[in-house]
Amino acid sequence: MMNRKMMRQAQQIQKQMLKMQEELESETVTATVGGGVVTVVVSGKMNVESISIDPDAVSPEDVEMLEDLVRAAVNEGLDKAQQMASEKMGALTGGMNMPGLF
Repeated sequence: MMNRKMMRQAQQIQKQMLKMQEELESETVTATVGGGVVTVVVSGKMNVESISIDPDAVSPEDVEMLEDLVRAAVNEGLDKAQQMASEKMGALTGGMNMPGLF
């Protein structure tokens, strides 16, 4: 059974985690692939905020390559956002495993 001190500490950590999750909503990471052809911005909540494609890169014969670059940029952006969220939550929880957060 948890004593009162441990219960207070758990409540403090929970409050800090909620605050951290709110902060993650406003933070973003940027991934650029293909030498700057495709850029993706992803939020800390794993939402794709924007995709930019260099207009000079588009021609009918390059569509398949461009689609591959967009996919690669989105995946890289999601990976970076997941890493950012994990680092921030890990710093908060001191490395404790807290299932269901990220």
